[in-house]
Amino acid sequence: MIPPAHAPAFLAAHGWGDAQILPLAGDASFRRYFRIVDGDRQAVLMDAPPPHEDPRPFIAVAEFLCEQGLTAPTILARDLEQGLLLIDDFGDVRLRETVDEAPHTEAGYYAGVTDLLVHLHARPPMDGLPVHGLEQWLDEVMLFSDWYCPAFDIEVDRDAFRAAWAEVLTPVEQDGLPRVTVLRDYHAENIMLVPGKDGIAHYGLLDFQDALVGHPAYDLASVLEDARRDVSPPVEAAMLARYQAETGRDIENAYWALAAQRNTRILGVFVRLWKRDNKPHYKSFQPRMWGLLERDLKHPALVPVRQWFDANVPASKRAEIWKAMGQ
Repeated sequence: MIPPAHAPAFLAAHGWGDAQILPLAGDASFRRYFRIVDGDRQAVLMDAPPPHEDPRPFIAVAEFLCEQGLTAPTILARDLEQGLLLIDDFGDVRLRETVDEAPHTEAGYYAGVTDLLVHLHARPPMDGLPVHGLEQWLDEVMLFSDWYCPAFDIEVDRDAFRAAWAEVLTPVEQDGLPRVTVLRDYHAENIMLVPGKDGIAHYGLLDFQDALVGHPAYDLASVLEDARRDVSPPVEAAMLARYQAETGRDIENAYWALAAQRNTRILGVFVRLWKRDNKPHYKSFQPRMWGLLERDLKHPALVPVRQWFDANVPASKRAEIWKAMGQ
């Protein structure tokens, strides 16, 4: 977390020449974040180094979200050639820690993040975003067969795996519901609680540069079946019901199918981050991911996929193997 060498000159050019540059966070990509402190002023420096990262999608989606009345960081300064952005600092109060420290607040806060999706999904999707549909869903779940299975010497029929998922996901693709802006990484560690704002504006959005146009159930499944914290099943059920009541959309089967799809993809992604990218801390999430997926697979809409898992992935190579590794 050493700032890029060109950061001081960038900051000086935009009136922050005397500011401190403090490490803030990294993520699963090449992006890094630093807090910029100059007296009473604070901002966040995003380092999105080219050619690995391109900050322009972040800028475009941030501006779109603000136009929809949501709270996304304002872009204070930019240098696209060097991959630097100076953006609003929403502070340190995240949804994840807030709810973990006060579990009785969970239903109230999750009602807010559900209402935010209701608000966003009532508006046309952002122009120019990639489509997130059947072919993309199927390609994503193959990360499980291509990364997870080899890591634990599980021999599988990839074509049968894809076919089982196609049987489950094709009805979701064809359900006729309007497609919406999908933030894709909508979860408790990417939602800040911004002081001085009320209602859905209280929820500051981060890490949305991979936004897509896709199914309205996807982000709800993302935030309620969170890889990083356990959402209580009663709250999950209440928020699914709340979304459907507020929108008039029946997303029940799609919710469980896309939750399972997302969780299967993440099982593969987190192994890839561990094996390829030398980020072993992602192993610690795997028992939770298996717990979520096992629950998803019990839904009647998931029968073909459940049968594939039962035939191909023994219990000893699901959550049990991670617990044996001390995760």
